[in-house]
Amino acid sequence: MKITDAEAYLCHFPLPEPFYPSWIPGIPSMNNSLLLVRLMTDEGIDGYAAAVAFLGELKGVPELLKVFLIERDPFKVEDFIKVFRSARAVGVRAWFMEVALWDIIGKATGQPVYRLLGACSDRIKAYASTGELREPARRVEDALAIKELGFKAMKLRIRYPTMEEDLAVVEAVRDAVGPEMELMVDANQAWPIHGFADYPTWTFKRALQTAMELADLDVYWLEEPLAMYDYDGLSSLTASVPINTSGGEMNADIYDFRELINRRCYDIIQPDVTLSCGILNGKKIAGMAEAAGIQLNPHTWTNGIGFAANLQLMGAINNCTHCEFPYEPPGWVPGARDAMLSEPFDIDDEGYVRLPERPGLGIEVDMEKVKAHGEKVL
Repeated sequence: MKITDAEAYLCHFPLPEPFYPSWIPGIPSMNNSLLLVRLMTDEGIDGYAAAVAFLGELKGVPELLKVFLIERDPFKVEDFIKVFRSARAVGVRAWFMEVALWDIIGKATGQPVYRLLGACSDRIKAYASTGELREPARRVEDALAIKELGFKAMKLRIRYPTMEEDLAVVEAVRDAVGPEMELMVDANQAWPIHGFADYPTWTFKRALQTAMELADLDVYWLEEPLAMYDYDGLSSLTASVPINTSGGEMNADIYDFRELINRRCYDIIQPDVTLSCGILNGKKIAGMAEAAGIQLNPHTWTNGIGFAANLQLMGAINNCTHCEFPYEPPGWVPGARDAMLSEPFDIDDEGYVRLPERPGLGIEVDMEKVKAHGEKVL
């Protein structure tokens, strides 16, 4: 089999309402924006991948990468990893393209990707991952609605100017949902997006004090408490607090994660196969983490294709405990996140996400929707 062609669309799927992500303070998201790439083969099998986009910054990426893809065997994933690693050296995060290779491989063999990689679990417990900063009373309403939907866990964003404001949100939600619901919190300190509005930068002392308070509230993990490459600070913090720490969504390749694991920077690492590493490297990272007694719960806040790709890794490893399920109505809901798919992902009656059993990524991309909301750039 050979890759014979590629096409790409820069898509902006409108959100039902403006969404104010905590990681980009001061500016709303009006669209679910992404670069969708379709790889075609000489056997009539197509593979899909998608990268998060903001404006038009990714338009030239598909044309650049196409040169390295055409006439190559999509099964030779290890060789392509070297290509994507080379792309990173010149400033292009190309890991998302590896997902399309696995989509092809799965379809060619008639198996979902997670089965090809080991098939550990066919469902993963979901946590509703909220994305905005919201004051306590409103967040309590959200939490009760999320619990009513069947979620057994949820993640809160805490990025207020003061620790007292952060803790007020968590305390209110814990009181409302009771002890049986798992709570996680995300401080979004690893990769601040600068330039639109003020945001707090945590010191080690603030991270330590917050972690101690969150432990008393029975919070399962504190995510991104310090800067992404503050290996020493993260290691010291993780060793000093009773709560789990987590992070890693914007770290890249196996070498970054080797450092995070060997230095025990986190109790839970969270690579995203479309942002950090690809599916095969994700499997390798999971093995390193397993040997160190560290969980791997992938980041999934990208789009429906990215969610599907990370879900395949979750099903293939034995140290994944939770599936991030981005959910922040009214702006960010499954229908908006998965707008490029024929049907959105959802949870089952027990609060789990089930692995699709169709070949490849297990999804069907709706090209009519893609063309209606996308500009063809390749």
